[in-house]
Amino acid sequence: MLEVRDLTIAYGKHVALDGASLTVEQGRMVAILGANGAGKSSLLGAIGGRVRPRSGDILYRGRSVLSLPAHRLVDEGIALVPEGRGIFPALSVAENLALGAIPARARATAPDRLAEVLTLFPKLAERRNQIAGTMSGGEQQMVAIGRALMSNPDLLLLDEPSLGLAPIVTKEVFAALSRIRATGLTILIVEQNARATLELADFAYLVEVGRISGSGPAQQIKSDPAVIRAFLGGALAEAR
Repeated sequence: MLEVRDLTIAYGKHVALDGASLTVEQGRMVAILGANGAGKSSLLGAIGGRVRPRSGDILYRGRSVLSLPAHRLVDEGIALVPEGRGIFPALSVAENLALGAIPARARATAPDRLAEVLTLFPKLAERRNQIAGTMSGGEQQMVAIGRALMSNPDLLLLDEPSLGLAPIVTKEVFAALSRIRATGLTILIVEQNARATLELADFAYLVEVGRISGSGPAQQIKSDPAVIRAFLGGALAEAR
């Protein structure tokens, strides 16, 4: 479904990503893991049309989408939940969700999608009229994911969905991601919570200082001693 070829991203003289390549098969959940500043968000931003690469290509369903702006990518079926959520804080939950259904591909099924989102996130059903900016960080993340789902995507891009959330809220978000994954939606996720992500993902890529340093099935990656040391808490992870 998605293929990234030799993607290089630079901000001035700083190279954030150097020759990265990856593939995401339809119906799979793929994780991108790495430390802060490794280039993960830059990679996801390029796929979502928010970052312009220096070189390389991005193919979606066999066609280059590198030149398409972000709103056109949504029309193509690619929805990005950015780091920091990117909701409209002055609007209500219902208004934020309604904005997600603006693309033509989403209008006919908007009522059904809304019902699915409110079932997925019952708190949003309870607080449909609440101003989004007055909600907790976890609830705002639910709004952001719900709004992306309202666009009726074929590919969901998630950039650090658990960032800054309390552990109990993180569990809620990952429980929702598990239910989304069970629908067969293709997901590409950037996330620092490597343990929880690898439990859900089918495949994972490791990014270090701007380069993809490893990849493999999520269960295999999770048991790799080098990954345990670097991403899963070392001896603590091995003890578990």
